[in-house]
Amino acid sequence: MSPPRAASAPIDALQTALAAEHAAVFVYGALGGQTSQSDDPTLYAEITDAYVTHRDRRDRLVRVIEAAGRQPVAAEPGYDLPVDLSTPIAVADRALQLERACAATYAFVVASTSEDDRRWAVDALLDTAVRELGFGGRPERLPGL
Repeated sequence: MSPPRAASAPIDALQTALAAEHAAVFVYGALGGQTSQSDDPTLYAEITDAYVTHRDRRDRLVRVIEAAGRQPVAAEPGYDLPVDLSTPIAVADRALQLERACAATYAFVVASTSEDDRRWAVDALLDTAVRELGFGGRPERLPGL
């Protein structure tokens, strides 16, 4: 007998977040390859920090999903990247789009989970909203919505 649909909703939300984090890790890896620590140390540091943060979130989500007895969603073989990432502005724009997408995902996770998972998702949503500012975003009243 399979569990009721409501019981799987929080794990499904975490799976959605994991899929977003797989994409974030891939894209930030590519963006990191397009930044220069000597030419633009601020952007380089922001991209590096974002990569590490999203990789840590991905790894945490894998552990939580496995602990719930589910198979974590796999990463796609590749993800879309802009054709031209040759300027710091193009890199920052793509990072901003990525953080906005992650904010929307974490708003969904906040709405779909409870207790520890919700607290963690709120922290991820807040971090993502603040990270948007570093890539040229503007503050929003309800980030991710």
